[in-house]
Formats: sequence, C-alpha cells, structure tokens
Amino acid sequence: MEKMKNILSYFILGAVMLGVISSCTDLEDEVIDRPVGIPEGGSSASLNSVYSQLNALTDQANTYALEEHSSDEMMGPTRGTDWDDFGTWRRLHQHTWDASHNQVTDTWDILNIGVFRATEVISASTGNTNTVAQARFLRAFFMFYIVDLYGQVPIREATESFDIVPRVLSRTEATAYIIDDLNFAVANLGSDSPGRATKEAAQFLLAKVYLNRAVYTQNPQQPAGPFTFSPADMNNVIANCDAIINSGKFSLEPKGEYFDNFHWENSTRSKELIFVIENTSGSPVGNVQNRYRMTMHYNQNPDGWNGFTTLADFYNSFEAQDERRGGPYPGVTDQLGYNAGFLVGQQFGPGNVPLKTRGGNPLIFTPNLNLLYSDESVGIRVIKYLPEPGNFNNQGTDYVFFRYADVLLMKAEAALRGGTGGSAVGLTLVNQLKAARGAAPLAALNETALLAERGRELYWEGWRRNDMIRFNTFLNPMDQKPQPTPDYRVVYPIPQRALDTNPNLKQNFGY
Repeated sequence: MEKMKNILSYFILGAVMLGVISSCTDLEDEVIDRPVGIPEGGSSASLNSVYSQLNALTDQANTYALEEHSSDEMMGPTRGTDWDDFGTWRRLHQHTWDASHNQVTDTWDILNIGVFRATEVISASTGNTNTVAQARFLRAFFMFYIVDLYGQVPIREATESFDIVPRVLSRTEATAYIIDDLNFAVANLGSDSPGRATKEAAQFLLAKVYLNRAVYTQNPQQPAGPFTFSPADMNNVIANCDAIINSGKFSLEPKGEYFDNFHWENSTRSKELIFVIENTSGSPVGNVQNRYRMTMHYNQNPDGWNGFTTLADFYNSFEAQDERRGGPYPGVTDQLGYNAGFLVGQQFGPGNVPLKTRGGNPLIFTPNLNLLYSDESVGIRVIKYLPEPGNFNNQGTDYVFFRYADVLLMKAEAALRGGTGGSAVGLTLVNQLKAARGAAPLAALNETALLAERGRELYWEGWRRNDMIRFNTFLNPMDQKPQPTPDYRVVYPIPQRALDTNPNLKQNFGY
C-alpha cells in the first residue's frame, strides 16, 4: 500500500522551474503574475519559503529513501500486498532503479526547487548580507544532496527567463560552487538557533563536502574510484571541525543519554544539535512521526505502518552494552511498552501486555526476512525518534540534520586519511565517542572500524549511502542483494523527463 506523501505540488513547481513541462493546472489560488517560488512579503518571506522546503526531506521517501534504502541498514519488505508500491522500495535496496524510478524523479524535483528558491532570495536580497548568507547556506545544502545523489546540477539565475534552458554544473564545478557559497556563509553568519543557518552549520557542511571531495571530483566514467583523498582536503575537514569543537557551543550527550538527541524535548535536552528543523509541540512543521510510524507494527502504540526494517547483519554489529543498540527508556517503555533503539523478539504494549499480530499470533520481530515475501512480524524495527505519549501526531521533536557526534567522526576520518594527527588522533576521537555510548574502546583504528562506528552512531539519520561509497563498500553484496552492484550505480540516473527537456543535461555514465 502506498504510504508516501502527496508530492504533486513539488512536481508541478519543479517541472516549471526546470522546463520539464510547459503548462500545468493551477491547484492553488496563486498570484499568477509572480515568478514561481517567490511568495508574497519580500525577501524575508522568500527566505522562509527556502527553509520550508527542508520539510520535504523529512518524508520517509525520496531523499531519505535514496540515501538509506540503498544501504546496508534499511529495507522495505513487501508483506503480502502491503508495501509493494510497484517495487519502489525493493528496487532501491537491490540497486535496480532506472531513470524513470518515481523516487529518483521526485527527489530531483524537491532538491532543485530548494536550489532555485535560494537563488531567488540571493538575487533579491543583495543589500541584506545576513539574508544572503542564510540563502547561500541553504542553496549549498540542497545542492550538496544533488551532487551527492546525481552528480550534475542544473542552475538558472533568478533573473533569467524561464525560456532559457538552465546551464549544468559538472560534479566538480558544483562542488566548487558549494564551497564558495559556504565560505561566504561562514564569513557572514553568526550563531543563532540550530533551526536557522549558522556559522557552525556552514562549517559542518564544509567539512562534509571536503571529506567527500575525492568522490565528487572523480572521473565521471569511473565514479566508484579508487578515490584519492588529498591531505589538503583532509586538513580543511579538520579545520572546520575544530572551529565547531572550539566554539564551546556543543558537546556529546553523556553516557546513558544518547536517545535524548531524539527526545520530544531534544531542543532543550541535547547539546549535539547543530542544524535542525525546529518543531513546536502542537504545530510541528517538519513532523517526525513518520520516523517511528514507518517501522512500527499496526498493533503497537502509536499504531504504525509496519514497513521498514534494519538488516540482521547491521543489528549484529552492535555490542550488547552499546546503548545505541537500545533498551528501556523512561517515559516510553513504562508507558508504551517498547524500548528505544532496535526492537527484536516478543513485543509488548502498555502495562507490559504481550502483543499479537492481526492474525492472533504472538508479535515477535524476527531478524531474517525475504524482501519479496514477508509476513507482518518479520524484521527488526528501529525506534530512534521517540514517540511522545499522548502527543504522537504533533510532538515538538526537532528534526536533526547535523549533529555534533558527526563532527568528531568526520575529524577522526580526516586524520585517518592523512590529515594532521594521523590515526592516533582519529583513535582518540572514536574512543571518546564510544566511551560516551557505553561501548568498549578500540585498540587501533582502520577504515573498516571507522565505517562501522559511523553506522552505529548515525544509523537511520540519512548518511549511510554517502559513507559506504566513500569507504568503498556500497557496491558489495548484502542481505537481499546477493550480487555486487555495477560501479556506475554509486550515482543515480538523471530523471528521464529532465533529460527530455534540458539538452544541457547528459545521462550519467552507465545508464
């Protein structure tokens, strides 16, 4: 059954912006003599429209799904006739997508709308440096995902006519474009709420871009590498991470409080949040409820959609004492019956009552499943964002994009890959993180151990595909994908309808 949100409005706006279609039905009462994407109210309202486009990334589909379902930490099994959705989830996990895949197409539209709206604000706000800096950060944010997923970026200046076909930046050119936007943002932003663009958020994204620069500047006909990580890029990662660390504004949550990062009061409980969508209880704009409903069973509280699971091999990568694997959490387990983290085995409801399936059998989540044919109880579920008892639909949990733990992990990786300090610095940082999570320290650090640690810390936060590509594991066989993937699939295809209408776009190698 189709669980994805209605994205028709995104399709229409993105299609107009990119010249995909020449006309469409107006589904809302809009002022038709204004360019698409510019709301009433001037640059301030326009800037808010760019921030509002971030909400599209909280969907369980599209950007999030392209980064997670293709990885070794998430699957969407078909359960009878439920969740088949014409194979959309299965094709992502098994790396069999093509240029007409619905989520490949929809994600392209969503991200390019964000770039275009930000460009409009930049063009209209030349006298307001702070507004321009925020818009350039947001443009870099959306463009980062286009570069990461597709490797090409169409760009049209806001002053240009819609009759002009957008020029296209190569992956290397777009990476330089992003870096330029972020350097401007760092120089002109202060430290405000994590729900707005800040200097630290721009430094975080700069570190992420430099960490991936070897991937993004690779020969397009050899997109899977081997990658050469330059010491200069790695030291840029370290410099930006150090700026965040030395700001004194952030710190790891102490031992026993990992899931406070995803608590319904995480805005006040967590010191790790660098960039988020701020939500207010009762009227959230980037609602996190799909993050637990997409995985929970129908008979749990709240009732879920009984969809996505993790892979048994990924679950088994956690030590038993690692608090990130999950366990009882006050206010959740005692009231709702389940733990935070991974749910496996017999499930319980309020009052510790054993739950049953819809067919009356014990509800026991089992580790192994078949992607094509599964029943309603198979698969290990994940509760990372914690449901707030009595307020499931409108809780005020901030949706997390950038988190301080990733700063430490990025610095550790950059040091390991030839940056200042080498593997000794990386080992110290990783063990600092492991100590905070109750996990045993490492005796030495290598790429395999670091990728595993990134998975344990950041699972289901939208980074796994990006990490696996950089660590050369994305193409490997995994559960329910028994064969290696061809090299070219480290990037997604350019959607066919975009190719049909923009001759400057060329299909990615291999498709």
